[in-house]
Amino acid sequence: MAKKTVASIQKGGGKAHTKVVKMVKNDRGSYSFREEIVHNDEVKDWFAKK
Repeated sequence: MAKKTVASIQKGGGKAHTKVVKMVKNDRGSYSFREEIVHNDEVKDWFAKK
């Protein structure tokens, strides 16, 4: 599945996007991961928001 996703992102304007992963602490104290694909210009803003 990952190969198909990466291949489809690299076509066209996909190189202007980045996959970002952030560790988020929940109420019980454990961590989970949040993943999104955002535009290169919005990466810093994505990590800054809570």
